[in-house]
Amino acid sequence: MVSKRRLPTSEDKENLTEDASKARKQPLSKKTKKSHVHNEVEENNSVFVKLLKTSGITLKTGENQNQLAVDQIIFQRKLFQTLRKHPSYPKIIEEFVSGLESYIEDQNSFRNCLLSCEHLQDEEASMGTSYCKSLIKLLLGIDILQPAIINILFEKLPEFIFKNVNSDGLSMPRLIINQLKWLDRVVDSKDLTTKIMQLISIAPVYLQHDFVTSLPEILGDSQHADVGKELSDLLTENTLLTVPILDVLSSLQLEPKLLTKVRQLVMGKLSSVMLDDLPMIIKFILHSIRATDALEVISELREKLDLQHCILPSLLQASQSKVKNKGQKSSSGNQENSGQDCVILLFDVIKSAVRYEKIISEAWIKAIENTTSVSEHKVLDLAMLFIIYSTNTQTKKCIERVLRNKIRSGCFQEQLLQSTFYIHYLEVIGALVTHICSGNEAEVDTALDVLLDLVVLNPSAMRLNAVFVKGILDYLDNMSPQQIRKLFYILSTLAFSKQHEASSHIQDDMHLVIRKQLSSTMFKYKLTGIIGAVTMAGIIAADRSRSSSLTPGRGDLSSEQCTQVTSLLQLVHSCSEQSPQASALYYDEFANLIQGRKLAPQVLEWAGQTIFNDFQDAFVVDICVVPEGDYPFPVKALYGLEDYDSCDGIAINLLPLLFSRDFVKDGGRLTSQESDQKLVSPLCLAPYFRLLRLCVDRQHNGNLEEIDGLLDCPIFLTDLEPGERLESMSVKERSFICSLIFLTLNWFREVVNAFCRQTLPEMKVKVLTRLKHIVELQQLLEKHLAVTPDYVPPLANFDLETSEVTPHTSTAVSAKIRIQGNLGGRKRKADGNKTSSPDPLSKEDNSECDPAPSDRSQLEKEFRGKEEKTSVSLQNYHAFFRELDLEVFSILHCGLVTKFILDTEMHTEATEVVQLQPPELLFLLEDLAQKLENMLTPSVTRRVPFLKSKGNRNIGFSHLHQRSASEIAHSVVQLLSPMCNHLENIHNYFQCLTAKNHDVVDGPGIKGQEYDIMSSCYQRLLQILHGLFAWNGFFQPENINLLYSALEVLANRLKPGEPDQALEELLSQSFHYLQNFHLSIPSFQCALYLIRLLMVILEKSTAPTQNKGKIASLARQFLFRVWPSGEKEKSGIPNDQLQALLSIYLEHTDSVLKAIEEIAGVGVPELISSPKEASSSTFPTLTRHTFVIFFHVMMAELEKTVKGLQAGTAADSEQIHEEKLLYWNMAVRDFSILINLIKVFDSRPVLHVCLKCVSSLLQYGRLFVEAFLKQCMPLLDFSFRKHREDVLSLLETFQLNTRLLHHLCGHSKIHQDTKLTKHVPLLKKTLELLVCRVKAMLILNNCREAFWLGNLKNRDLQGEEIISQNSQESTADESEDDTSSQVSKSKGTEDGEEDEASDGEKEQESDDDSD
Repeated sequence: MVSKRRLPTSEDKENLTEDASKARKQPLSKKTKKSHVHNEVEENNSVFVKLLKTSGITLKTGENQNQLAVDQIIFQRKLFQTLRKHPSYPKIIEEFVSGLESYIEDQNSFRNCLLSCEHLQDEEASMGTSYCKSLIKLLLGIDILQPAIINILFEKLPEFIFKNVNSDGLSMPRLIINQLKWLDRVVDSKDLTTKIMQLISIAPVYLQHDFVTSLPEILGDSQHADVGKELSDLLTENTLLTVPILDVLSSLQLEPKLLTKVRQLVMGKLSSVMLDDLPMIIKFILHSIRATDALEVISELREKLDLQHCILPSLLQASQSKVKNKGQKSSSGNQENSGQDCVILLFDVIKSAVRYEKIISEAWIKAIENTTSVSEHKVLDLAMLFIIYSTNTQTKKCIERVLRNKIRSGCFQEQLLQSTFYIHYLEVIGALVTHICSGNEAEVDTALDVLLDLVVLNPSAMRLNAVFVKGILDYLDNMSPQQIRKLFYILSTLAFSKQHEASSHIQDDMHLVIRKQLSSTMFKYKLTGIIGAVTMAGIIAADRSRSSSLTPGRGDLSSEQCTQVTSLLQLVHSCSEQSPQASALYYDEFANLIQGRKLAPQVLEWAGQTIFNDFQDAFVVDICVVPEGDYPFPVKALYGLEDYDSCDGIAINLLPLLFSRDFVKDGGRLTSQESDQKLVSPLCLAPYFRLLRLCVDRQHNGNLEEIDGLLDCPIFLTDLEPGERLESMSVKERSFICSLIFLTLNWFREVVNAFCRQTLPEMKVKVLTRLKHIVELQQLLEKHLAVTPDYVPPLANFDLETSEVTPHTSTAVSAKIRIQGNLGGRKRKADGNKTSSPDPLSKEDNSECDPAPSDRSQLEKEFRGKEEKTSVSLQNYHAFFRELDLEVFSILHCGLVTKFILDTEMHTEATEVVQLQPPELLFLLEDLAQKLENMLTPSVTRRVPFLKSKGNRNIGFSHLHQRSASEIAHSVVQLLSPMCNHLENIHNYFQCLTAKNHDVVDGPGIKGQEYDIMSSCYQRLLQILHGLFAWNGFFQPENINLLYSALEVLANRLKPGEPDQALEELLSQSFHYLQNFHLSIPSFQCALYLIRLLMVILEKSTAPTQNKGKIASLARQFLFRVWPSGEKEKSGIPNDQLQALLSIYLEHTDSVLKAIEEIAGVGVPELISSPKEASSSTFPTLTRHTFVIFFHVMMAELEKTVKGLQAGTAADSEQIHEEKLLYWNMAVRDFSILINLIKVFDSRPVLHVCLKCVSSLLQYGRLFVEAFLKQCMPLLDFSFRKHREDVLSLLETFQLNTRLLHHLCGHSKIHQDTKLTKHVPLLKKTLELLVCRVKAMLILNNCREAFWLGNLKNRDLQGEEIISQNSQESTADESEDDTSSQVSKSKGTEDGEEDEASDGEKEQESDDDSD
């Protein structure tokens, strides 16, 4: 029996505690090594020993395990049967227990009884039972022994409670308690609970913790309530047991009242608990939340829980420990790590709760939203919003909305963000680097902006983590030019702003990357090198004469640094001079550097000398030397503003340069003289001049006298007016002329950029003249482009996106021109996919460039008759024009400028008055509107289509993006006064024109170029004002004063000289000022912009309802007005704009239902009875072509209105019931009017109109029925008894509408249009639900007899039956006789079902007859 003794195979599973496993490992292994020398069997003649041996357990002495020879269950069964069948039962039990007591008096024997037994079965028999219970555990599994043994255990416990742990590492109290865990059955659970709670009350603290946490494993469910009450009482007495008690209470099934009581108790102690205890306390609080009290509990928890007060003491304690014990770093480090671990554990608890409990996340969001004071917001608020955002994808939009609103209201300020992240600096930087390397454009932009702010605000901390940021250099391939600029600015600032250990390594890596990129032959990589090198040079060459935040205490630029800068820039120049595009990019980047930052004087002096000489040698020639050569066109000096002598003056050598570049590019040969000269590309003309004038501007504090000759000098061109020879020119010649015009335009644009801020009258006159030249050249360019299809202009913006963009060339050209001019022109690498490439450049009037086939044929007819070419929208070529600086718009301030003409003796010979003309004004306004749309319009309203690059939208705005949105808004506010002047002047123009024409729409002067230009100026001015005031940045606290300034400009136009007005007063006066312009609105587009502008002003008011009616009245006036018809559209009103204005009218009117009834009941009948091309007399904007728009908007607004109506309740007053019932009667009547209009338009000439209306009706009809089910049917449930006739009448009317909806389903099947049929299944399901719901309402009100059900036949809109394969055998009589009260499901595909709710007279009507 002893020879088969072996050690257990897995000690960690032989007991439930670690102490027990340790006991087995240490003494038992020692006994094994001694080869069982002292392996003695307990020899005792007591009943206890004999019965155990008979049942299968042999007791061992010393530290040896008791041996179990049989299976545990067999042992328990044998012992139970032996005791139960013993002649002296039940006395034998007392003897057995007495023997046990005597045996365990020896501590070693007691310990052996508490430890697991050794199983003596062979391996094959014991494969599944490797774990053996202890002797005490086995005896507790016998019901007749359990009470007595439990008493023995609790009697023995006091002997060991206050003793230390044994030498073998065992804790006897823990071993004893472990015997009570996971018993299959507890005979007297109440007595056991009492004993344990008494034991807890007297035990030491370290054992109390173990005893409390063991309760769920010992007690049954029936004792949870009693234990919960006692533990809650113990919680108030002993705060040291807070964590184990709450842990146990979370595991017990308790009443909500008790949980609420405990929660309130611990909530009061929340501010004073230890950080280590906080995670468990928060876990209990969140676990005890119910839906009814979630918001209240979370709000209280949010107030009591302050992370800063919890975290800071631990960090302070750790830092003090570091100071006191500099040599003992591990102790302070452990304390700090412990605090961080507790915070991490706390957030894990919260994260788990909000992930799996929707009520908790919703309540937390609501609690944060309800907090309105800035001082009440805490670090926890931001942390919770981030946690919920990251764990619950369904709440992301809600969290974004909350964050936006809090930032706009000023509740979340910069200090709060700093308090949230200041102790997680390294983690924040790591996360930002991860986002930057993700490749997602939005993530990269935002992360770079944040990283840039960190570098500016805290450069010392960022320098310590510069190694992480440096790793981004490996991910340059997927970055845009603007992102590359930001990254190199960040790295250069860290590397060069202050000497640091890691600075040299960063500098070396940056130089290595830049040289590698510059040496590449691919422009994509060369671009990165150019941008990086220029940005780095700007940081090194920054003017340090005045100390800045980045470079404190540093003096002027040293000679070594100056040499480093010049060498770097010379390297960029030499690596890019072979590529005109790369050279132009270098000039632009260098110019941006000079414009944006203040460079050291040494660098500016070097750059000025180099640039001035190179520009003069490359592009400027004497006017007396007319270029001679084999040019395709005669060379002339054009667009000069001064009269020069024959040998005096200069000119821009444009045409010869362009011809030379094209000649070499096409494989032509150069003369020896030409080959010796350095060939300069005309592409570099405008960028190089920009660099030159900015350098001169910086050196001479804005004085451009040194280069003012370039403002009025002529250009070597040729006659650009097409005339009769245009059609006879080859494609190559046309392309050459187009390129010449583009380059000239871009030269003039940069000239205007340079001299727009000059104050001398002569200079202003010249700038205005150059603006006039730009407008004239653009008109010429449109004529040339119209006959030069697939032409690609020379580049004007040289960043990466522009190089891959081709213009949208979908202009309609007649067949005659296509035959005469073969495809050609200046080909580029992107030529292969010109016609198929997507158009990222077109902004608005796509209809101009992409007409329908019918329009194209009409254009060809016009060309044959009038020999006129189709027009081209230059908006599609926006990327090929040089960008205008914001300073150019200071020209808007110009009024009348007097020019003095001097004679040879410098005496005034004559004077000339010049002012900004409408065409030039329109040119400036269009460009300014595009800039505002790009920078101030929210990204949501200009969302980029799927799989299209967002970067294409920013082409041509690279200089603009060097500035912030706040700077641009500030600049536009400075222009408000002159823009109001222009707005009022245009208003007066149209007022006078209207009075002259006696309000006749098509009177003299309405159709003309001047009228169109003035109308376009009006539209652009309103568009700019709308773009400014719609900017969401005004909600930020730092921009409130800017909003006041803007509103004061408008208010002072109405009531000048009233300072310090309140915001509401300013908004009111601005609203009235702008409202006054409605009388002179010349076009529908202007009307829409005015309405939107007034709405934006209204949104900023705290009481917008006062002026809401004015918006509706104004929109109504515009809808009632007759507008001049345009050339491109029959009505002169774009469909999307009509839809927008009609929606605004219905949204702001007092009664949507009355407005819909007026349009559908008055305007549409007038339209039906009018001639084909006429309109409604009441609503002139309602025509047969716009009926679809009106119908769609009315259906959508009707559905939105009824959906927003709250369902009535039985507790509402009778008056409320009647009002809501009347409201639903009106809504159903409007729905009936609209749905019956479909039959009217179901005719061949306007079939497409009918189909579009059917699509809207199927979609919104289903939504209306769903709203009827949710909002109206509950009202009918408790209104039926008192308003029986009204309810039945409402249902009868609605039944006719739903029947027509069923006919529409059949109608859509006839046409087999997927746009229609996709709505049918959901609509039919909703109609079936309506049948069941009406029946339920009638049964609820004991009026089941009013319900009658029949099967409807499939019919079309005109009521004709649709014959199908399944319906040929059916007869109408069968449907008439069917009075079943059940809704049939068998006809779901062919037959629809409807309810027939009426009184006794109407319930006998045949369903077939009513069809």
